[in-house]
Parts: sequence; C-alpha cells; structure tokens
Amino acid sequence: MLNLRPATSADLKLLQHWDEQPHVIACDPNDDWHWEVELDRNPDWREQLIAEIDNRSIGFMQIIDPAREDSHYWGDVAANLRAIDIWIGEANDLGKGYGTKMMQLALARCFAEPTVTAVIIDPLASNTRAHRFYERLGFKYVERRQFGDDDCFIYRLNREDWHPENVRY
Repeated sequence: MLNLRPATSADLKLLQHWDEQPHVIACDPNDDWHWEVELDRNPDWREQLIAEIDNRSIGFMQIIDPAREDSHYWGDVAANLRAIDIWIGEANDLGKGYGTKMMQLALARCFAEPTVTAVIIDPLASNTRAHRFYERLGFKYVERRQFGDDDCFIYRLNREDWHPENVRY
C-alpha cells in the first residue's frame, strides 16, 4: 500500500540523491529545491510529502497554494487552486503505477478542501510521457508557458472533472 508522509530534514540525503538521477533531471532540469532550507520550513500554503510503499521511500510530491506561495512562481493566479510537483526517485520504480497512486492521493487531499476549485501542473513541453500521464488522470491542456528557462505545458483538473471513485487507497 502506498502512503504519503511529510518530508523532513531526515530525508535530505535521499532527496539530494534523487535530484541527481537522470530521469529526475530530465523532468526538472533548472530547479534548485534548496532542500537544506526548505525541509525545515513549513508554511501553511505548502505540503512536501514522501511517498512510501512498505516503509520504502519511492517518490516526492509537493502540493502548494499557487496564489499564496512566496516565490510567486505561478504569477497572478486565481485563489482556491492547488499546484502539484511529483516525481519518482529511482528509475527502477517508474512504470509500476506508483505515480498514478501518488496523484490519486494528492488529488483527494487537494479536493478534500471544499474551496479548492482546480489543480494545476506544469510539465515540460518536451515531456510527452508526463502529458499522457496527466491526461489519463483527467487533466486538460490549458496553455504553453515559459517559467524561467523551462518551456512548459500548463494542465488543469477542475473539481467537476475529478472522479474520486477512481481513488484506491
């Protein structure tokens, strides 16, 4: 069974290791997550989570309120949205359905808050595998957008298009 737990400073070395994996770099080439600082910060607009299966860490995800987060990465966005970052740490854990389970749990978390109207994500424009993954989950393409050096596609899943009956815990 897959579960999500809060990321802590005890996860620092693991997250740094995952950041060096070619498949992670390919999906997120220009970000420095500043783990040494960010793992000890707990703003109320963000959750940083480690995905585990049988007490083995397999991935990371971050859920933020993009209107409230302090870097203003998303720019001027509507209130009541959530944005998700997700990755599987080791290449040998790809293609096993873990990302789907992680996203199902994350979406359930996001939409558990009644005021949340939609979830947005920003995979690289070149990451066609991620596009298909998000589309299978019900996300719809919105626009192409540049974030710094990253050419991204913006996808959105509106609450009314989310199907919680598909969530398996």
